[in-house]
Amino acid sequence: MTSHPRDTPQFYLTAPSPCPYLEGQEERKVFTHLVGRRARDLNEILTQGGFRRSQTIAYRPACESCRACISVRVIVDDFRPTASQRRILQRSADLVGSPEPNRPASEQYALFRRYLDARHGDGGMVDMTVLDYAMMVEDSHVDTHLVVYRRRGPDTAINGRGRGGPVAVCLTDVLADGLSMVYSFYDPDEAARSLGTYMILDHIRRAQEMGLPYLYLGYWVEGSRKMDYKARFRPQERLMPQGWARVE
Repeated sequence: MTSHPRDTPQFYLTAPSPCPYLEGQEERKVFTHLVGRRARDLNEILTQGGFRRSQTIAYRPACESCRACISVRVIVDDFRPTASQRRILQRSADLVGSPEPNRPASEQYALFRRYLDARHGDGGMVDMTVLDYAMMVEDSHVDTHLVVYRRRGPDTAINGRGRGGPVAVCLTDVLADGLSMVYSFYDPDEAARSLGTYMILDHIRRAQEMGLPYLYLGYWVEGSRKMDYKARFRPQERLMPQGWARVE
C-alpha cells in the first residue's frame, strides 16, 4: 500500500526560548502536525511516547541540557483520593460536568479571559483573542470534546446537566488507553474550591467509568511550583528513558 504524503509525519525543532518552568533554563521542542487520515492514530502513539497536543500540533520537550519535564499519567483503577482530595470533591458536590462538542462559546471565552487575567497575567497565553480561543477549542483532527462544569439545578438528576454559566471548563482528548486533559480553566472567584484539582479527580472518575486505564496529565517538572500538584495523584506512571515507571 502506498502511503499518502499527509500520512507520514515530519518532525521539526523549535529555536531555543526561555523556559516557563525553571529559571535560567532554555527550552526547545520537537513537534509535528496532526493532520490527515492518520491524525487520530498518530496522536495515540505520540501521547504514549510523551507528546502533548495543542490544536493540530503534537510536541514534546527537546532541551539540550535539561530533562526535567516528565510525562505523567494516573493509574485510575488503583487511585484512591486522599482525605484532602475527598474534601475537595465534597466542596464542589454542587457542580456537575457535562461533555459537550468542542465548539467555542462566548461564555466560555469570558471565563477563559478572567482566568488568564487573574492566574496567568504574565503568561504566554495572556494575549489570546476570541479567535485564538476558538482555534484552541475546535481546531482538532482527533477525538476531543469539552467538559463544562455548571451548578446543579432542579432537573440535573433527570438530564444530567447543570444550569447557569460555566464555572470550569476542560478540553479533553479521548484516547484508546485513557483521557488526556489538554487544557482547563475555571472561575478565579471560586479559587477556594481548588477547581483544578477537582477537575482532575472528576476526570479520573470519568476514565474509570469509560473503562480506560489512564488519565494523562502532561508534564511534571520537579522543582517547579506550577507543576507540583501533578505529583499528588498517585499511583501514577512517569515516562523515563527505559519506559513508563510506576510511582506509588
